[in-house]
Amino acid sequence: MTILLGQRLRRDARQLVLWIVGTALLAAMGNIAVADAFGTEQARVGLLAAAIGNPVILLFRGLPSGADQDQVVIFLILPVLMFLAALMNTFLAVRHTRAEEEQGRAELVSATPASRTTPLMATIAHGLLADVVLAVLVSLAFIASGLGAGGSFLAGSAVGGVGVSFLGVGLVAGQIMRTSRGANALAVWTVTALFLICGFGNALGTPSDDLQRIESSWLTWLSPFGWAENTRAFDDDVWWLLLPLIGLGAVLAGAALALQSVRDLGEGFVASRRGREGAGRMLASPTGLVWRLTRGGILGWAVGGLLVGILATSLSGVIDEFTQDNQAMRDMIAQMTGGADTASATVAVFFAMLGVLAACCAVQIACHARQEEAHGTAEPVLSTPIARVRWLADYVAVAAIGIVLVVGAAVAGAAIGIAADGGDADLLGEATVMGAGQAAAAAVFLASTALVFVVAPRLTIPLAWTLVMLGLVFGLFGPLFGFPDWLVDLSPIAQAPTVSGGEVELRGLWWLLAVTAAGLGAALALMRRRELVATS
Repeated sequence: MTILLGQRLRRDARQLVLWIVGTALLAAMGNIAVADAFGTEQARVGLLAAAIGNPVILLFRGLPSGADQDQVVIFLILPVLMFLAALMNTFLAVRHTRAEEEQGRAELVSATPASRTTPLMATIAHGLLADVVLAVLVSLAFIASGLGAGGSFLAGSAVGGVGVSFLGVGLVAGQIMRTSRGANALAVWTVTALFLICGFGNALGTPSDDLQRIESSWLTWLSPFGWAENTRAFDDDVWWLLLPLIGLGAVLAGAALALQSVRDLGEGFVASRRGREGAGRMLASPTGLVWRLTRGGILGWAVGGLLVGILATSLSGVIDEFTQDNQAMRDMIAQMTGGADTASATVAVFFAMLGVLAACCAVQIACHARQEEAHGTAEPVLSTPIARVRWLADYVAVAAIGIVLVVGAAVAGAAIGIAADGGDADLLGEATVMGAGQAAAAAVFLASTALVFVVAPRLTIPLAWTLVMLGLVFGLFGPLFGFPDWLVDLSPIAQAPTVSGGEVELRGLWWLLAVTAAGLGAALALMRRRELVATS
């Protein structure tokens, strides 16, 4: 097992450095940002009152535990850190289990004297080491930024504990599904669902009389994110809640070992759907093949876009009503959206999340090209008269279609929300403009992923998803955390056009289009001379 563990550590060195150091740096910036944006107790009290008064805000924030600066830092930054830890661990687990079987490396290991569970044990040890390092560095980052040691180590341990829990989720997903793509999709949707369950549980909780603290509802306790938030660092300091996080990871790891011992190598517990006897007309072209391989993922992201659109317009009236007499909440929403009125600002916030969904859809499709290359299935396609540039262009084209479908679904959802709520029809026009702007932002992530795929193929998947996470943090949360304008403006999401006072603000639209054109042009031009890289 020691040899396999060392091999995993060497392979993941660059990826884990990006994930762990990036998460720790974000933790360090949290206290600095709160001190800058909410430096007075009055400002922090107003922030908490605004958040507690509007349950929608609590869906994407933490659990309020007081108005002290360190408590507000944890309230704002801890959910983001936990979400990153969860994704890091699920990707790690699938990469070293199901993906190894797909690529044939697991079969080579099984031909040695190593037992069939040894690779899985090495992956568990690998994930645990990564989570320990993550917990320590996040804790030290909090301390370095000026927070107290006790609460910092508890918050860092909570982040690491969430990572352990979702390491188990990724391990089980890798046993159940027959492909790494399916396992990653199952794990990511599980992470997202549990994150939203925690948010809904906080939103339905019981606030204190002074609107500075919330007692979670029972729904929060169904999610590992809820257990971690209820450790309440810098307040109650409930250390024992780390035990369920570690316990869940241990139980799921044990389940993965049990499943591994009863299934054949390369098989899964979810049966693959049988294909038709004859291929359809669409499979006669390489573009149709790409669409066939990726349409399931596009459908999933489009459903997410539809829900975002419905929430954006159906909740705008509710938020406007909540903020009528709450200037602090109005100020906070204005800070996040650049001063738009409440209804437009609500659409802007939700459609910024839409930009992330569209970017994820595009990046997933572009990364699929790398998976096809690494698995050797791209080579038979390229052995035909299809040129490498055409092959890559097909993935880019389908990814662009995916962006349009996700955004289109959101605009349709916005129309449904307006019709159901009897809202202002002008919001639909604003939603359309903002959706188009976020489509331009998502195209930048597509171009960057295509360029990385051509220049540094082995870094395609980790670097592409890291860029999406950074775009989310800087573009969506940067203004609220008080990040410098230049840092926020690095995110394409923050540069997307929006609507304020009935006027369209183009912002950095031309830059987005120029960067997209340059990135895609460079990727396609360089692809002419690039050789296939068939190993990960």
